[in-house]
Amino acid sequence: MTNRTAVPSPLAVPVASMREPVERGDTRPATWRLQQLERLERLLATHEEEVLDALAADLGKPAVEGFFELVAVRQELKLCKRQLRRWMAPHRVATPVSIKPGRAWWQAEPLGCVLIIGPWNYPFQLCLHPLVSALAAGNSVVLKPSEHAPHTAALIATLIEHTFDPTVVQVVLGDGAVAARLLQERFDHIFFTGGERVGRLVMGAAAQHLTPVTLELGGKSPAIVLANADLAITARRLAWGKGLNAGQTCIAPDYLLVQAPVREALLQGISAAITQLYGSDPLASPDLGRIINATQFERLEALLQGARSRGQVLVGGRSDAGNRRIEPTLVAVNGPDDPLMQDEIFGPILPVLSVENLEEALTLVRRRSRPLALYLFSNDSASQEKILACSSSGGVCFNDVVLQAGIPDLPFGGVGASGMGSYHGESGFLTFSHRRSVLRRPFWLDLPARYAPYGDKLARLRRLMG
Repeated sequence: MTNRTAVPSPLAVPVASMREPVERGDTRPATWRLQQLERLERLLATHEEEVLDALAADLGKPAVEGFFELVAVRQELKLCKRQLRRWMAPHRVATPVSIKPGRAWWQAEPLGCVLIIGPWNYPFQLCLHPLVSALAAGNSVVLKPSEHAPHTAALIATLIEHTFDPTVVQVVLGDGAVAARLLQERFDHIFFTGGERVGRLVMGAAAQHLTPVTLELGGKSPAIVLANADLAITARRLAWGKGLNAGQTCIAPDYLLVQAPVREALLQGISAAITQLYGSDPLASPDLGRIINATQFERLEALLQGARSRGQVLVGGRSDAGNRRIEPTLVAVNGPDDPLMQDEIFGPILPVLSVENLEEALTLVRRRSRPLALYLFSNDSASQEKILACSSSGGVCFNDVVLQAGIPDLPFGGVGASGMGSYHGESGFLTFSHRRSVLRRPFWLDLPARYAPYGDKLARLRRLMG
């Protein structure tokens, strides 16, 4: 028999110890949960500049874009504090005649100790946003920020340590090997935001303990532009959505399907919008972020170099390796086999493909895995209804991009390869809760028909039950 050396846990406080307050019922009252949310609220209020500095250091993120990471968490906190008691209240359900005078309901209860693994593209928001939901639901939490955004990860660790008892929230820093060791622990839920490849690893590890998972992944989110769209506004919104965070946004438009008659006008509009947003030299703009690290930059540069060599670059196409910057770039593609149409780009490069009509665009979209977001630019309500009826995606946005993720009450999540489960608002509260079914019956009515010996009771039961 082979002796296996036990792998030391990266946790300062064991999962079992973090689960104990939940099991004792300490976290059940609304007062406990609101206290944790208020702690987080104070953290945001007193450390805003440090967060902005860390995001700038990791991603070259402009202060305005960094500020909206804070805004997203603040909005979630505000909604949770306002609605928490309603979400926690028992939900009454009707009982069949055969069970009356029983009363039935379900109520949300905390899962226990949960693990949240954050990504590097929005390293502050996408760690703390699900943390709000997990605490509102009454759980203890282990946070694993991304090592690829080290300044933000270190700041989160420091702030959380000074804000929460480690039996309530603790942060674990480290690389993928540390994450793998965490996944060997028996958590009560795992929430992961990141790419499909690592998502599969997380799901596989969770299966060993039958631990439920929420996977917030991504994929190639299409933007469809029909001839009846307002092209000037469409161009500006597409340029903004693709340039935001240097294209490193899971719901950024990943490829563009445009009706042929308006293709040239739209491309000219996007080119003009890029200049308007980032100036004549986007690589020097203080409003354009940088690629997170050399590995990601080299991946994007290889895609861009291939497009340059094939003469596909329509707008932009320049890069700066020293500063890890790539200017917003439009690239012509002829079909789904192009290298730029294989995997999620996750950078400021937008492939453009002409289509004859909406049906052709939908056919191309349906041939791929279901995306996290689907965008349609059209004032035609019939076309919008066709998108809803004839496609599937995590979310849909008409005549804009990205903003759907900023609505706290709207569930956010993928479908198929773009993820499973959702959060934001009540969806997040329920993601980190178990909906426990309850039936209460009195002793005073106890009909003999349910008990053996059954004799001829079947005929009477058929008449009674219809």
